[in-house]
Amino acid sequence: MLFGQTGLSAAQISTLFVIWSLASFALEVPSGLLADVVSRKLLIVAAPLVTGAGYALWTFQPGYLAFAAGFMLWGMGGALRSGAWEALVYEELARVGASASYARVIGRSKALGGTASLVASLLASPVLAMGGGYLALGVASVAVCVLCALVALTLPETRGGPGGGDDDEEEAEGGFLAVLRDGLAEVRGAPRLRTVLVVVALLTGVTAIDEYLPMLAEGTGIALAAVPLLVLLTDVGAVVGGWLAGRGVRRLVPVLALGAVCLAAGAAAGTPGFVLVGVAFGVFHWSMAAADARLQERVRDRSRATVTSMAGFGAEVVAVLVFGLYGLASAWARPWEIFLVAAVAYLPIALALRRTR
Repeated sequence: MLFGQTGLSAAQISTLFVIWSLASFALEVPSGLLADVVSRKLLIVAAPLVTGAGYALWTFQPGYLAFAAGFMLWGMGGALRSGAWEALVYEELARVGASASYARVIGRSKALGGTASLVASLLASPVLAMGGGYLALGVASVAVCVLCALVALTLPETRGGPGGGDDDEEEAEGGFLAVLRDGLAEVRGAPRLRTVLVVVALLTGVTAIDEYLPMLAEGTGIALAAVPLLVLLTDVGAVVGGWLAGRGVRRLVPVLALGAVCLAAGAAAGTPGFVLVGVAFGVFHWSMAAADARLQERVRDRSRATVTSMAGFGAEVVAVLVFGLYGLASAWARPWEIFLVAAVAYLPIALALRRTR
């Protein structure tokens, strides 16, 4: 809404999304390398500050150039956090003998993020209605980013930066190329690690189809004002899936297959089917946490953030393919039919998960 009200055309807004994607693509793996060479905590603290700087540009200097720079900073902030966060959480849990809790912790952290987004969305409308405008929302967004950075400062990091241990000294001496070679060699030399990396990328990337849930809701014929309520069901499902992460992971394969069935049935059933669609996305987010845990179990600390960022890069590639295929298919297929095909894609992913045990 902000971009349109500032006078940007649809084409200009589309270029902003391209800038956002390119920034995420370009920095995903380099940021993982930086986290392995320097400090995971440092990047986690910096990430919301970088994103907040982008929000500040949007708030106080609205215009195409500021929006473009803001999207670039947003993509940079996401890339800084990706890989570093998962690596820090897993290693600190492992140091206290609680690595088995990783899926539960990472899932709940994402569930808290999803809950915060839901609350923010609910609060945005009354703020705008009371005349606060985009200035108030922008200032609040920047303040939240600063608060996130302050909270991140309290996170433990036993590993530290270069010099914090023998492995860290080797990383500092070898630099980025040494860590990258080590990560690539680790992936090439471990078939199961390679499989789970691909599975994580596919599972996360295909789930990007949730960006089209409003179109699926509109296709049910429901009143336009009720579309957000249907989408809210899927958001709640994702949050519940995050809170349940780490439980029942021995049934990961059949449950993920069941989630695919729920997505297909729910998409085809129209408005009442959105309950099943919500269940499906709950299963997908629960499954992503479990698959991520299997990835972390197979990666060495030295290149953990780098390898995790490789999975993130792969997920971005798959997501772009999903967006492109959806755009092509939308010319001749209805939204529920496209979601039906997407549901089928989860079945081979579920089968591939069997090879990651």
